[in-house]
Amino acid sequence: MALHFELVTPARLVRSDDVYMVVVPGTEGEFGVLEGHAPFMSTVRDGTLKVYKSEGAQPEEILVQGGFAEVGENGLTVLAEHVAG
Repeated sequence: MALHFELVTPARLVRSDDVYMVVVPGTEGEFGVLEGHAPFMSTVRDGTLKVYKSEGAQPEEILVQGGFAEVGENGLTVLAEHVAG
């Protein structure tokens, strides 16, 4: 099973992909999201999203600045104020 992950900025959809896990830099600390995670919302601090394509894989790192993360029935959506690169 895969987690549907979307990364969005005010200007564009940066990424929409099925992945194994994403680690998000929440303002209360980092948290990992896998398929089937309970519904959850958090603010995002400036930091690095770690995207794991498969179990045991090396993470892809994406620098984000601020925003919100929402885990729902459709997976994880990160609404970032800015994404580097």
